[in-house]
Amino acid sequence: MRKNKYVMLAMKLVVIVVASIIYAVGISLFLDPNNLAPGGVTGISVILNRLTGAPTGTIYFLINIPIVILGIWKFGFQFMGKTAFAVMMTSFFTNLFAGMGAFTDDPILAALFGSVLMATGIGLIFRTGATTGGTDIIIKIIRQHFPYLKTGFLFQCTDVIIVAISGLVFKNVNTALYALIAVLINGKALDYVLYGGDEAKMVYIITSKPNEIGKQIMNEIESGVTYLHGTGGWTGDEKKVIFCVVRRTQGPQVEELVKELDPQAFMIVTSANEIYGEGYKSFFADKF
Repeated sequence: MRKNKYVMLAMKLVVIVVASIIYAVGISLFLDPNNLAPGGVTGISVILNRLTGAPTGTIYFLINIPIVILGIWKFGFQFMGKTAFAVMMTSFFTNLFAGMGAFTDDPILAALFGSVLMATGIGLIFRTGATTGGTDIIIKIIRQHFPYLKTGFLFQCTDVIIVAISGLVFKNVNTALYALIAVLINGKALDYVLYGGDEAKMVYIITSKPNEIGKQIMNEIESGVTYLHGTGGWTGDEKKVIFCVVRRTQGPQVEELVKELDPQAFMIVTSANEIYGEGYKSFFADKF
């Protein structure tokens, strides 16, 4: 059992390395050389590279050091260990590919292919249970203290601010608009990498630890859960079945959480194309 655990960890680390290469190609060969700052810590790193001359990957790494340390303090090393590794790999490969120059000098093509490569890398990293650090961690911490602020809103605010700053630094409105295109494409592409663009995921969990897992989903994923009552067909045992609906990007987090707390849990994940209610679509707003 322990051997299998180490094999799984090794496989996840390999995926992180491959994903970091893909991510770095998007930055170093497409976005960075065309002055496109795609939001987040990566966008800040591109801007600071122009202001200081320091390598983009190095700046990315240095900015993430206090963020990762803060994340370890808040969420523990088990959660942040793979994220720290992802940050190191992404920084290394970003610097490694920086000397190759731009693959294209067409800003539209750079925004398109750079953002898709970024999203592919991020999506693969998310699937391992890690993140790329940066604003992901900061926003998670902010939400702990100000839960009424929506995650998507916070991401949009930070990205718009960074893109606006890039326009001022590069003194080019078109550059900022191309960067905004990259941000929008990156968000959509990430959704498709993770889940193929479905609106949300419905998750059913049959486990011997329903209360513990349900509590963790509410605290960590910040999603409501409903307990359904079921009866085992073979055993006749009464069981609590956890039912929850989560955003596309939260699906991997739920799966990792359940695997960690109860590896023997039976879990069904299905797509939901339209969700109406608090936290999702307004039925009347959509109709009118």
